Amino acid sequence: MSDRLRKTAIHPAGHAAPPARFSPGVRKGNVLQVAGQVGVRPVVGDEPPRLAGSTLREQTLQTLANVRAVLEEGGASWEDVLMVRVYLTDTAHFAEFNAVYDDYFADLTEAAAARTTVYVGLPEGFLVEIDALAVLG
Repeated sequence: MSDRLRKTAIHPAGHAAPPARFSPGVRKGNVLQVAGQVGVRPVVGDEPPRLAGSTLREQTLQTLANVRAVLEEGGASWEDVLMVRVYLTDTAHFAEFNAVYDDYFADLTEAAAARTTVYVGLPEGFLVEIDALAVLG
């Protein structure tokens, strides 16, 4: 099988191990799928994974950083992202999330990615989860 068609797991350094058997990201050819990321800080040494904070803003910024880490490890950037899916635990967070999201992507030079937002149940304390699909040129 050529390298171009090989499916490769993407594991950024310091990324917390997933809670089940899946990869933080998978690249095949020029397609990179980032698995749902949450606001857990990168792991340092033997410390256990921990949330970036209790607020939506803190968790959203860390979640976006975690998605970006997988994109970069897979050879992509936000400019390559076509689709973002956002999972929020509370409908009341929609406006605040949009404000943080808009500010985060304010310097994006290309068209913004398509986005879907849904409301879900996440483990206690988790407020947001984000996944992304990138296609590299």
